[in-house]
Amino acid sequence: MSTQAHPLSEVPILGSSQSAVILALAISVVITLAIRLSPSSSKGGVYDLGGIPILAAWPFFTKRYDFLRNHFASGKRYFQFHVLQHRVVAISGEEARKMFFNEKGLGLDEGYRILMGGAPNIDDISVQPKEGRVKDAELVKRMAVLFRKDRVVEGTDRTDRRMMRLTFLHPVLPVLFDDVHRRMNDWGNEGTINPFKELYDLVFQMTVRMGACRELADDKDAIERLTQHYWNIEKNATPTVLLLPWLPSPAKKTQEKATRELFTMLYNYVYLRRNAPTPSTDPIDLLVAYGDSNEAIVSVVMSIIFAGVINTGAGSCWILLHLASHPQWKDKVINELKALVANHTNGTSKEPLHKQLAAIPLHAWEEELPALELVIRETVRLTMSMTSLRRNLGKDIPLADTIIKKGDFLAYCNGDAHMNPNIYTDPEKFDPERYSEGREEDRKETFAYLAWGVGRHPCVGVRIAKMEMKLLTALILLGYEYELVDGAGNRLEKVPLQDRNDIQQARPLSPCYLKFKRVME
Repeated sequence: MSTQAHPLSEVPILGSSQSAVILALAISVVITLAIRLSPSSSKGGVYDLGGIPILAAWPFFTKRYDFLRNHFASGKRYFQFHVLQHRVVAISGEEARKMFFNEKGLGLDEGYRILMGGAPNIDDISVQPKEGRVKDAELVKRMAVLFRKDRVVEGTDRTDRRMMRLTFLHPVLPVLFDDVHRRMNDWGNEGTINPFKELYDLVFQMTVRMGACRELADDKDAIERLTQHYWNIEKNATPTVLLLPWLPSPAKKTQEKATRELFTMLYNYVYLRRNAPTPSTDPIDLLVAYGDSNEAIVSVVMSIIFAGVINTGAGSCWILLHLASHPQWKDKVINELKALVANHTNGTSKEPLHKQLAAIPLHAWEEELPALELVIRETVRLTMSMTSLRRNLGKDIPLADTIIKKGDFLAYCNGDAHMNPNIYTDPEKFDPERYSEGREEDRKETFAYLAWGVGRHPCVGVRIAKMEMKLLTALILLGYEYELVDGAGNRLEKVPLQDRNDIQQARPLSPCYLKFKRVME
């Protein structure tokens, strides 16, 4: 890409001074010594893990799913521990779940920023947006602008004065098919791929197209660099980095370096689009027209790409794995997709598969694939056993006989609902029929299905995420024959178990691959 990069000297990034590091170290030591070494106990219905805080919290960052599930399985309905000076309360059950997802004062952004660590965060490199950080509610508004239906599939006239200069929105859906087809050509006509690498790369491509600008989306090498920055941040979100944020460990340095390079890379594209002679209809231009600063736009784009890749990537991979070991559902979805193509395209067309699929209207993708909808719903339930996090930014909240005070954190493991045998019959089993009329297991309790967000924080990008999953599934099921194999190339009849402690990528416990042969261009 040939661009005039914004001078780095003008990017408002503040360096960390030696005195600040020493001060942070001193404060952390004082905090650790100040928290008394107490035995485990139950206070107001909330079990206190006690012990040395950093050791009690360590499994929360190393094997989070097992840590929460094991404590709940031992009879603790609620329990608490400390991360540095922060109190974290883990909760379970329907009533706590309703409070967790409905309570107005619980902030999503604060919860993940401090307790998650795998997402890029401009605070880690001391970037100061000129208009301040884009808060949760504003971020949702920005994402709603980018992910509205008319931007995906058709042109429209804008009436918002801030966007009057963006008078026509080009169709994005055909471009997504072109992007994915071009990248899948690199696989060749037959071979073996690691879906947790190759499909994630495809999702990165689509998410950049939906959330950044065409200059970046059209540059394969740039996307490779961007992808590497994201995974470097995720892989180096170690317990040491999160529990000892003041310690200049190798992982901390790698994470900061990747965040800085990611920020600078995206900043240059924002600078390019802001100073372009003619505005485009790309997401960055929409955010420029919205009035955000360059730093705020980079922060929004960072968040969109991270959120879009993590959940959509995991879901896309596991759909293919589950269909490989459930041939009856695989055949059902293939026949459904063939009918979709026949109903909306010329049966004698010599167009390649991706062009035929791109010609199908969005409403047909959303309304005429009931079997694939069930497969997606079940796959995402099984995959999304991660932990949702919140921080109380409002008034005190009563819980049992205790109080969740302002500043406290709450952790709710989605597996408490998704893997609950009282809600889902044989919850580890892949059974898309469980949502069909007459069964509807996901309606047995309030907020029993959490995959796309519920309550005050529903996922604004759910339609785009589902469309991307359908796009990938259609291209592979209709364009390839494939089977699931292990590292030695031996066919696997069963799907390997998911590593539920793999917070970001939801990979299997044992490596598996897709052995494929192309059957349609």
